Amino acid sequence: MDIATIIGLVGGTVLIFSAIFLGGSAIIFLNMPGVLIVMGGTLAASFIKFSMADVINSINVAMKAFKFKMEPPETIIENMLSYSKVAKKEGMIALEKEKPKDRFLAKALQYLSDGFDEENIESMLKKDIRMTIQRHTTGQSVFRGMGSSAPAFGMIGTLIGLVQMLASMDNPASIGPAMAVALLTTLYGALIANLVCLPIADKLALRTQQQQEKNSIILEGTIGICRGSTGMVLEEALKIYLSPKERGRIEPKKKAGGDKK
Repeated sequence: MDIATIIGLVGGTVLIFSAIFLGGSAIIFLNMPGVLIVMGGTLAASFIKFSMADVINSINVAMKAFKFKMEPPETIIENMLSYSKVAKKEGMIALEKEKPKDRFLAKALQYLSDGFDEENIESMLKKDIRMTIQRHTTGQSVFRGMGSSAPAFGMIGTLIGLVQMLASMDNPASIGPAMAVALLTTLYGALIANLVCLPIADKLALRTQQQQEKNSIILEGTIGICRGSTGMVLEEALKIYLSPKERGRIEPKKKAGGDKK
């Protein structure tokens, strides 16, 4: 579970609602026409911009920003060095016994144990990396699109409320509700964009970068194992992905432990 994402969303929501409650009645901030304009319009615009499958998949991808915690690069490197030792001592077929939780790593070890040559392994793993980036990029685009649409529909709701207010100037009782729509839709649009959609898009971009780095380490390690590189050569090749401070933390395990934390 990514605690930072949870803290950000819950903390931001609590602060906003606290300000609303401390300022008086919270009921006045609830306006169903405004909610329908902003949320309905944002979803409608998303379905116009993207396919229904892209919008649904983007929600699934976004859930990973909450649930998934990436292993540190040094842990991944330690695992790859351990797998290299297993392959040298017991042969590539022994890697079939390893059952890491990471899907990409499991696929790489399966290719090695099945005896795929270096060119095929590199080609298939690079294609997997490209397709993963493409899926994540689509998810980012959907949420960035929602982030740009929500304030726009908030402004549309403001215009609708102003028109209703001006059209009913002779009826003072209707001016208040129309003005509420005018102001609250702008508030709703700003909150949805800046507290939910845009931060999630940025989090997905960060996750994509982290996953690309992790998969690149696994790819490099898999190719090194396939070539029969020595542990020292493989370690130095993989340490390039780490900062100088992180490189001193590498401690190859005596036995491969998959993705265990």
